[in-house]
Amino acid sequence: MNPDHPYRPAGVLPRLAAMTYDWLLLAGILFILTLGLILLRGGAAITPGTWWYTALLISASFLFYGWFWTHGGQTLGLRAWRLRVVRTDGGRISWRDAARRFLAATTLLVPPGLGLAWMLIDRRRACWHDLLSRTRVERTSKSSPVARDGS
Repeated sequence: MNPDHPYRPAGVLPRLAAMTYDWLLLAGILFILTLGLILLRGGAAITPGTWWYTALLISASFLFYGWFWTHGGQTLGLRAWRLRVVRTDGGRISWRDAARRFLAATTLLVPPGLGLAWMLIDRRRACWHDLLSRTRVERTSKSSPVARDGS
């Protein structure tokens, strides 16, 4: 860890607020994607549970998070709350790191919220998906660099 930029773990409320911002933005993106598909299909509805549609929504979600994480470590919600995602060594997130984090985030779902609640007892305030993906969410300041290279 770089002593010039000490690790300041993000708290529960800012992380929840950032997640809420991002989910609202992602919902809008998925809505527009779905509307475009319906228009391309001549107004025909997409049958619930269709495998390709589910895969498309998951892929679009991964691209949303992955792009932001690999380009500065901040989604719009993270930026609004002055948080960022970095590797545990403080370096930038790669696409492989982003995929690992995205897949590990499913631990938030089973059992619901327990993966997130884990940060209440973890000394580094890490959620399960942080631990599994070897990443962390840290607080930033207005003048802090976007992400370090880990060296």
